[in-house]
Amino acid sequence: MNDNLFSLNGRVIVITGAAGLLGRQHAEVVARAGGTPVLLDLHAQPVSQLAADLHDRFGVPASGWAVDITREAEVEANCVAVQARHSRIDGLVNNAANNPKMEGDGSKNFSRLENFLLAAWEADLAVGLTGAFLCAKHYGSAIARQGGSIVNISSDLGLIAPDQRLYRKPGVPEDQQPVKPVTYSVVKSGLIGLTRYLATYWVEQGVRCNALCPGGVENGQAPDFLKEVASRIPMGRMAKPDEYQGTLLFLLSEASSYMNGAVVSVDGGRTAW
Repeated sequence: MNDNLFSLNGRVIVITGAAGLLGRQHAEVVARAGGTPVLLDLHAQPVSQLAADLHDRFGVPASGWAVDITREAEVEANCVAVQARHSRIDGLVNNAANNPKMEGDGSKNFSRLENFLLAAWEADLAVGLTGAFLCAKHYGSAIARQGGSIVNISSDLGLIAPDQRLYRKPGVPEDQQPVKPVTYSVVKSGLIGLTRYLATYWVEQGVRCNALCPGGVENGQAPDFLKEVASRIPMGRMAKPDEYQGTLLFLLSEASSYMNGAVVSVDGGRTAW
Protein backbone atom coordinates (compact mmCIF):
# COMPACT_ATOMS: atom_id res chain seq x y z
CA MET A 1 0.00 0.00 0.00
CA ASN A 2 1.17 3.52 -0.78
CA ASP A 3 2.52 5.06 2.44
CA ASN A 4 1.66 8.54 1.14
CA LEU A 5 -1.99 7.97 0.29
CA PHE A 6 -3.13 11.26 1.82
CA SER A 7 -0.12 13.36 0.89
CA LEU A 8 -0.38 16.37 -1.42
CA ASN A 9 3.35 17.07 -1.43
CA GLY A 10 4.36 18.90 -4.60
CA ARG A 11 0.77 19.33 -5.78
CA VAL A 12 -0.63 22.71 -6.71
CA ILE A 13 -4.33 23.04 -5.87
CA VAL A 14 -6.48 25.95 -7.07
CA ILE A 15 -9.32 26.84 -4.67
CA THR A 16 -12.05 29.30 -5.67
CA GLY A 17 -13.98 31.31 -3.10
CA ALA A 18 -11.01 30.78 -0.82
CA ALA A 19 -11.76 33.72 1.49
CA GLY A 20 -15.08 32.23 2.62
CA LEU A 21 -15.83 30.09 5.65
CA LEU A 22 -15.30 26.73 3.94
CA GLY A 23 -12.77 28.05 1.43
CA ARG A 24 -10.40 28.77 4.30
CA GLN A 25 -10.90 25.26 5.64
CA HIS A 26 -10.18 23.78 2.21
CA ALA A 27 -7.00 25.85 1.95
CA GLU A 28 -5.82 24.78 5.38
CA VAL A 29 -6.16 21.05 4.76
CA VAL A 30 -4.33 21.34 1.42
CA ALA A 31 -1.47 23.15 3.16
CA ARG A 32 -1.48 20.75 6.10
CA ALA A 33 -1.07 17.84 3.65
CA GLY A 34 1.94 19.52 2.03
CA GLY A 35 0.17 20.89 -1.04
CA THR A 36 0.46 24.37 -2.49
CA PRO A 37 -2.87 26.20 -2.17
CA VAL A 38 -3.59 28.74 -4.92
CA LEU A 39 -6.28 30.91 -3.39
CA LEU A 40 -8.74 32.78 -5.61
CA ASP A 41 -11.35 35.31 -4.56
CA LEU A 42 -12.75 38.63 -5.75
CA HIS A 43 -10.42 40.70 -3.57
CA ALA A 44 -6.69 40.22 -3.13
CA GLN A 45 -6.25 41.27 0.50
CA PRO A 46 -8.09 38.41 2.27
CA VAL A 47 -6.50 35.65 0.18
CA SER A 48 -3.05 37.22 0.26
CA GLN A 49 -3.28 37.37 4.05
CA LEU A 50 -4.51 33.77 4.18
CA ALA A 51 -1.66 32.66 1.90
CA ALA A 52 0.88 34.35 4.18
CA ASP A 53 -0.67 32.67 7.22
CA LEU A 54 -0.55 29.23 5.59
CA HIS A 55 3.08 29.80 4.61
CA ASP A 56 3.96 30.73 8.18
CA ARG A 57 2.11 27.78 9.70
CA PHE A 58 2.92 25.02 7.22
CA GLY A 59 5.87 26.27 5.18
CA VAL A 60 4.08 25.92 1.84
CA PRO A 61 4.38 28.47 -1.01
CA ALA A 62 0.70 29.41 -0.95
CA SER A 63 -0.40 32.33 -3.11
CA GLY A 64 -3.48 34.56 -3.19
CA TRP A 65 -5.00 36.08 -6.33
CA ALA A 66 -7.87 38.46 -7.09
CA VAL A 67 -9.90 36.82 -9.86
CA ASP A 68 -13.50 37.30 -10.97
CA ILE A 69 -14.27 33.75 -12.09
CA THR A 70 -17.28 34.95 -14.10
CA ARG A 71 -14.89 36.70 -16.51
CA GLU A 72 -13.13 34.27 -18.80
CA ALA A 73 -10.25 36.61 -19.62
CA GLU A 74 -9.38 36.88 -15.92
CA VAL A 75 -9.55 33.12 -15.40
CA GLU A 76 -7.43 32.43 -18.47
CA ALA A 77 -4.81 35.03 -17.51
CA ASN A 78 -4.64 33.73 -13.95
CA CYS A 79 -4.22 30.15 -15.16
CA VAL A 80 -1.20 31.24 -17.19
CA ALA A 81 0.21 33.22 -14.24
CA VAL A 82 -0.24 30.35 -11.78
CA GLN A 83 1.60 27.95 -14.09
CA ALA A 84 4.38 30.50 -14.56
CA ARG A 85 4.80 30.75 -10.77
CA HIS A 86 4.22 27.15 -9.74
CA SER A 87 5.07 25.27 -12.99
CA ARG A 88 1.96 23.09 -12.86
CA ILE A 89 -1.61 22.70 -11.60
CA ASP A 90 -2.66 19.38 -10.07
CA GLY A 91 -6.07 20.06 -8.60
CA LEU A 92 -9.08 22.35 -8.61
CA VAL A 93 -11.69 22.91 -5.92
CA ASN A 94 -14.73 24.67 -7.39
CA ASN A 95 -15.97 26.18 -4.15
CA ALA A 96 -17.07 29.72 -5.06
CA ALA A 97 -20.78 30.54 -4.84
CA ASN A 98 -23.03 33.44 -4.06
CA ASN A 99 -25.01 33.16 -0.85
CA PRO A 100 -28.45 34.34 -1.97
CA LYS A 101 -30.27 36.26 0.75
CA MET A 102 -33.62 35.34 2.23
CA GLU A 103 -34.56 38.73 3.70
CA GLY A 104 -37.23 40.99 2.25
CA ASP A 105 -37.43 44.76 2.09
CA GLY A 106 -40.43 45.02 4.37
CA SER A 107 -43.09 44.85 1.68
CA LYS A 108 -41.85 42.10 -0.63
CA ASN A 109 -39.55 39.14 -0.09
CA PHE A 110 -37.31 38.71 -3.11
CA SER A 111 -36.19 35.23 -2.04
CA ARG A 112 -39.61 33.90 -3.02
CA LEU A 113 -39.87 32.39 -6.48
CA GLU A 114 -42.70 34.67 -7.62
CA ASN A 115 -40.58 37.74 -6.73
CA PHE A 116 -37.13 36.44 -7.57
CA LEU A 117 -35.33 38.86 -9.87
CA LEU A 118 -33.83 37.77 -13.16
CA ALA A 119 -30.72 39.78 -12.30
CA ALA A 120 -30.28 37.78 -9.09
CA TRP A 121 -30.78 34.50 -10.99
CA GLU A 122 -28.14 35.49 -13.54
CA ALA A 123 -25.66 36.67 -10.89
CA ASP A 124 -25.96 33.49 -8.81
CA LEU A 125 -25.62 31.18 -11.81
CA ALA A 126 -22.72 33.25 -13.15
CA VAL A 127 -20.64 32.55 -10.04
CA GLY A 128 -21.81 29.08 -9.09
CA LEU A 129 -22.11 27.44 -12.52
CA THR A 130 -20.50 29.62 -15.18
CA GLY A 131 -17.55 30.24 -12.89
CA ALA A 132 -17.14 26.53 -12.23
CA PHE A 133 -17.31 25.83 -15.97
CA LEU A 134 -14.68 28.48 -16.78
CA CYS A 135 -12.37 27.21 -14.05
CA ALA A 136 -12.78 23.64 -15.25
CA LYS A 137 -12.12 24.76 -18.83
CA HIS A 138 -8.84 26.52 -18.05
CA TYR A 139 -7.39 25.04 -14.84
CA GLY A 140 -8.75 21.62 -15.83
CA SER A 141 -6.93 21.82 -19.14
CA ALA A 142 -3.72 22.49 -17.21
CA ILE A 143 -4.41 19.56 -14.88
CA ALA A 144 -4.87 17.31 -17.92
CA ARG A 145 -1.19 17.77 -18.83
CA GLN A 146 -0.14 15.38 -16.07
CA GLY A 147 -3.35 14.23 -14.34
CA GLY A 148 -4.97 15.23 -11.09
CA SER A 149 -8.27 15.81 -9.35
CA ILE A 150 -11.20 18.23 -9.64
CA VAL A 151 -13.63 18.53 -6.74
CA ASN A 152 -16.89 20.42 -7.15
CA ILE A 153 -18.43 21.62 -3.89
CA SER A 154 -22.15 20.92 -4.20
CA SER A 155 -24.50 20.58 -1.20
CA ASP A 156 -27.02 18.30 0.43
CA LEU A 157 -29.48 20.67 -1.29
CA GLY A 158 -28.11 19.44 -4.60
CA LEU A 159 -29.63 16.08 -3.61
CA ILE A 160 -32.80 17.04 -1.76
CA ALA A 161 -35.18 19.99 -1.79
CA PRO A 162 -34.78 22.66 0.87
CA ASP A 163 -37.20 22.27 3.77
CA GLN A 164 -38.69 25.74 3.65
CA ARG A 165 -40.33 25.22 7.06
CA LEU A 166 -36.90 25.86 8.58
CA TYR A 167 -36.98 29.50 7.53
CA ARG A 168 -40.53 30.43 8.54
CA LYS A 169 -41.03 33.42 10.83
CA PRO A 170 -44.08 33.76 13.08
CA GLY A 171 -46.44 36.59 12.30
CA VAL A 172 -45.12 37.12 8.76
CA PRO A 173 -47.74 36.96 5.97
CA GLU A 174 -47.55 33.84 3.84
CA ASP A 175 -46.52 35.71 0.71
CA GLN A 176 -43.61 37.31 2.58
CA GLN A 177 -42.24 34.25 4.37
CA PRO A 178 -38.49 33.78 3.72
CA VAL A 179 -37.41 30.78 1.67
CA LYS A 180 -34.16 29.32 0.43
CA PRO A 181 -33.84 30.88 -3.04
CA VAL A 182 -34.25 28.78 -6.16
CA THR A 183 -30.74 29.54 -7.41
CA TYR A 184 -29.09 27.71 -4.53
CA SER A 185 -30.71 24.39 -5.47
CA VAL A 186 -30.18 24.94 -9.20
CA VAL A 187 -26.48 25.75 -8.83
CA LYS A 188 -25.75 22.87 -6.47
CA SER A 189 -27.67 20.39 -8.66
CA GLY A 190 -25.91 21.72 -11.75
CA LEU A 191 -22.51 21.11 -10.19
CA ILE A 192 -23.38 17.43 -9.90
CA GLY A 193 -24.10 17.32 -13.63
CA LEU A 194 -20.84 19.14 -14.35
CA THR A 195 -19.04 16.60 -12.16
CA ARG A 196 -20.29 13.65 -14.17
CA TYR A 197 -19.39 15.34 -17.44
CA LEU A 198 -15.85 16.15 -16.32
CA ALA A 199 -15.36 12.67 -14.85
CA THR A 200 -15.39 11.19 -18.34
CA TYR A 201 -13.93 14.07 -20.33
CA TRP A 202 -10.22 13.93 -19.42
CA VAL A 203 -10.20 10.44 -17.95
CA GLU A 204 -7.57 9.23 -20.44
CA GLN A 205 -5.34 12.08 -19.28
CA GLY A 206 -5.66 10.92 -15.67
CA VAL A 207 -8.08 13.61 -14.49
CA ARG A 208 -10.71 12.53 -11.97
CA CYS A 209 -13.70 14.64 -10.92
CA ASN A 210 -15.98 14.11 -7.92
CA ALA A 211 -18.59 16.16 -6.09
CA LEU A 212 -18.60 16.83 -2.36
CA CYS A 213 -22.06 17.54 -0.93
CA PRO A 214 -21.71 19.14 2.50
CA GLY A 215 -24.58 19.70 4.87
CA GLY A 216 -25.02 22.89 6.83
CA VAL A 217 -22.29 24.39 9.00
CA GLU A 218 -22.89 25.80 12.47
CA ASN A 219 -21.81 29.42 12.31
CA GLY A 220 -23.61 31.57 14.84
CA GLN A 221 -27.16 30.81 13.75
CA ALA A 222 -30.06 31.42 16.14
CA PRO A 223 -30.60 28.64 18.73
CA ASP A 224 -34.16 27.94 17.52
CA PHE A 225 -32.91 27.47 13.95
CA LEU A 226 -30.11 25.14 15.09
CA LYS A 227 -32.63 23.07 17.03
CA GLU A 228 -34.93 22.76 14.03
CA VAL A 229 -32.10 21.77 11.69
CA ALA A 230 -30.71 19.27 14.20
CA SER A 231 -34.10 17.54 14.37
CA ARG A 232 -33.74 16.70 10.66
CA ILE A 233 -30.23 15.24 10.94
CA PRO A 234 -29.67 11.74 12.35
CA MET A 235 -26.47 12.88 14.09
CA GLY A 236 -28.48 15.63 15.76
CA ARG A 237 -26.31 18.62 14.85
CA MET A 238 -24.86 20.71 12.04
CA ALA A 239 -21.24 20.32 11.00
CA LYS A 240 -18.28 22.10 12.50
CA PRO A 241 -16.41 24.17 9.89
CA ASP A 242 -13.44 21.77 9.76
CA GLU A 243 -15.44 18.54 9.41
CA TYR A 244 -15.24 18.50 5.60
CA GLN A 245 -11.46 18.69 5.52
CA GLY A 246 -10.88 14.94 5.65
CA THR A 247 -13.26 14.20 2.79
CA LEU A 248 -11.75 16.91 0.61
CA LEU A 249 -8.23 15.63 1.28
CA PHE A 250 -9.39 12.12 0.37
CA LEU A 251 -10.86 13.33 -2.93
CA LEU A 252 -7.76 15.33 -3.88
CA SER A 253 -5.23 12.69 -2.93
CA GLU A 254 -4.23 9.23 -4.16
CA ALA A 255 -6.41 7.77 -1.40
CA SER A 256 -9.33 8.13 -3.86
CA SER A 257 -7.39 7.07 -6.96
CA TYR A 258 -10.24 4.83 -8.22
CA MET A 259 -13.05 7.24 -7.35
CA ASN A 260 -14.38 9.18 -10.31
CA GLY A 261 -17.77 10.73 -11.00
CA ALA A 262 -18.90 10.10 -7.42
CA VAL A 263 -21.29 12.28 -5.45
CA VAL A 264 -20.16 12.15 -1.83
CA SER A 265 -22.71 13.24 0.75
CA VAL A 266 -21.27 14.46 4.07
CA ASP A 267 -24.32 15.71 5.94
CA GLY A 268 -24.61 13.89 9.24
CA GLY A 269 -27.09 11.50 7.60
CA ARG A 270 -29.67 14.11 6.57
CA THR A 271 -30.14 12.71 3.08
CA ALA A 272 -30.53 9.20 4.51
CA TRP A 273 -33.92 10.17 5.94
